[in-house]
Amino acid sequence: MDGVGSGRIDQFKGEMKKTFLFYLGHPAHWHNVKIVCEGLHEKGHRVVLVAREKDVLFKLLEGVPYDIEMLPARKRSSKLGTVINVLGREKQMLKIAKRYKPELMIGTDIVIAHVGKLLGIPSIILNEDDAVAVPLFAKYGFPYCTVALAPKSTDVGTFAEKHIQYPGYHELAYLHPKHFEVDDELVRELISSKGPHFIIRAASLTAHHDHGRTGIDDELVKKIIEILSPHGKVIITAERELGPELEPYRMSFHPKHMHHVLAKASIYIGDSQTMTAEAAVLGVPSIRFNDFVGELGYLEELEHRFGLTKGIRTDQQQLLLDTIAHFLTAEHRKDLQQKRRIMLNEMIDVAAFFEWFFVNFPNSMDEYRRNEQLWINADPVEQG
Repeated sequence: MDGVGSGRIDQFKGEMKKTFLFYLGHPAHWHNVKIVCEGLHEKGHRVVLVAREKDVLFKLLEGVPYDIEMLPARKRSSKLGTVINVLGREKQMLKIAKRYKPELMIGTDIVIAHVGKLLGIPSIILNEDDAVAVPLFAKYGFPYCTVALAPKSTDVGTFAEKHIQYPGYHELAYLHPKHFEVDDELVRELISSKGPHFIIRAASLTAHHDHGRTGIDDELVKKIIEILSPHGKVIITAERELGPELEPYRMSFHPKHMHHVLAKASIYIGDSQTMTAEAAVLGVPSIRFNDFVGELGYLEELEHRFGLTKGIRTDQQQLLLDTIAHFLTAEHRKDLQQKRRIMLNEMIDVAAFFEWFFVNFPNSMDEYRRNEQLWINADPVEQG
């Protein structure tokens, strides 16, 4: 894994091979660490994945060469149900951690912090959301983990002492140009259309921190399709059920190819935080439509500092439709690619940083705090 900070990996690389346990609760969590897992595996470390059934996560893990423990979904939407779900995961994780005896547990779920505390295993929480947006996660996760890693744009609130913050985004751990290159031929085969294509994302918004939040419903999807369909092919990716008239638009290709299709999209519209950030770091014109607009630091930075995305709240539906129409007529993409290069040159190779941090943990905590400037981008993305 070459690039920014790769010398730091070589400097601290030890002889001892370790077991790293990664907890995955969402497809995005796998994307966050898949490049890191490849690097660890290639260096002879053992990688263990604990995956909770969510959307297309199990499909994405097909064929990976690691130990995998798959946990079926437990569908309880009440507050009591959420507590029961967490307790169930903690019981499962306790058994799994005792079985594999990892040197380090990494993930985005509070259970690794609790189990790690109980068994004396260090835990690292990967966090991108502001603490105020995920209050239960912050309250019951951060105090118990060994350390949390988060982008500098994330407002970690009163938990700053638990965090190490870096210049980057989760999405750059797998969509940085050092690790991702779009396959144009694959996209042509998958889309089977010579014209532009557009992606609409409809998330489920069922997590505890999504309570009371809304996004794109079927009626709005129909209005968006009316605008887009005369100009190209519309593809819908959805965590939830769609009305029968919308099902023909649902993506038909394997989800592992989504980032290639997204990278070549003419416009992305969705209520998913993650896919909006993915489109933004790829330089794809993107619009986020949900009630979190204005509240999440990393998306606010991508929008207002770098001009790479547009956020619209759900009480501004007409503004959304007008913006989509404007995106169809304006020459956005070339300008966005220039803005993307500016963003990339202010960020680090997040996958390289994660690998170095995990392999050399716990020494890496103090080393990064002392020498954070060593990770400033010394290998800029070329203009072009």
